[in-house]
Amino acid sequence: MSAMLGVISGAFSICLWVIFSFFNPYSNTTDIEPILNTFFMLCIPACLAIISSLISKKVLLLIAFIWSLPISLYVTMTPSIFALFGVTCFAYLLSYFLMYLKK
Repeated sequence: MSAMLGVISGAFSICLWVIFSFFNPYSNTTDIEPILNTFFMLCIPACLAIISSLISKKVLLLIAFIWSLPISLYVTMTPSIFALFGVTCFAYLLSYFLMYLKK
């Protein structure tokens, strides 16, 4: 259950990042800096969450949560679908606690 939550939230976060970076009508897709910033702050922690869920390393899930928390909180304040980054970020934390309670 906890591993599945981590994998699903990580995959959903990656999908949201692709939409945010390449299909967002309010962003400029020719400017590489915002794409790189969000890649390192949203996509890499999502990949880390998926990997940590698959290998059952709960500390890595906590790192993914802390790593993506600042920008996830920022994007959560927007009135768009990208507010779901906050949900995926806190799903990393929930998955961490479920793994912690499982042991």
